[in-house]
Amino acid sequence: MELLKDFADDVKEKSNKKLLIKVFADPELVPAEQLFDGTGHGVLDMLQGLGAMWAGVVPVGEVEFGLPYAYRTEGKSFKESANELRDFFYQSGMVELLRKEYAKHGLYWLDMHSYGPNVILSRKPIESCKDLSGLKVTVEGSFNDFFNELGAAGAILSGTETYMALKLGTVDAAQWDVSAITALKWYEVAPYWIKGGENHQSFGHILVNLKKWNALPDDLKQVLRDGAKAYWDELVELYDAELKKAEALVKAGKIKVSVLDAECQKAHEKAALEVWDGVAARDPANAEAIALIKKWNNQH
Repeated sequence: MELLKDFADDVKEKSNKKLLIKVFADPELVPAEQLFDGTGHGVLDMLQGLGAMWAGVVPVGEVEFGLPYAYRTEGKSFKESANELRDFFYQSGMVELLRKEYAKHGLYWLDMHSYGPNVILSRKPIESCKDLSGLKVTVEGSFNDFFNELGAAGAILSGTETYMALKLGTVDAAQWDVSAITALKWYEVAPYWIKGGENHQSFGHILVNLKKWNALPDDLKQVLRDGAKAYWDELVELYDAELKKAEALVKAGKIKVSVLDAECQKAHEKAALEVWDGVAARDPANAEAIALIKKWNNQH
């Protein structure tokens, strides 16, 4: 969120002060659950968020954010992974599909940004699917069904509630981005970093009120596109640095890495594909987006 100030400054400079963006945090203007409608109805001009938050209105937003096991790039650095998947979005037709779906709600999908890999922290080591049995895990969206398929029990909690829930044992593990380690410090109460079944990227977006977007001249539209791409680049650099901080904590012995065995990783993939089928059946745009992801995965 802090980097949105850089986005605003960049747009101001590139537009010769024709476009001035004021940045507000939830809930300064409206609470997070009202961002979507507020922007669609013109109360706000733009929002930064993630599609999973409004998947009940735009179902494909859940796919956009990242279904379990969807965005995996084995053997790639974080930066390589992020940019490879950005190319997929822009070259496969995914961006056109998202713009069509959000336009139905008065919104223009401007650009995307990465939240980095899914990070799962646990109170105990997990190396097999047997270890997952009965485990209470806080997750988001379709990951709830995913962990239920694996024998765990998915639960939904806010990021600010999760530290205490882990400390008290109300939940056994939690999934978030790398800020769970570097900012929220969940590793203090859940020191095991579970690897082997996670997405390597998850994505958010910037949405613009469609009427406001259409009213802009082409040169200012391009300024916003360029500014949003610069925001993408800056966030990739930031998340890369945050992941390095997390790895430093591993080297220091404050976090212990627990890697899922090959059998459990195969079970993750099987469970994920079952979740994909369920999500695809909910909406034609979901099915179209998942078909694009399957094609991309088959080619990589």
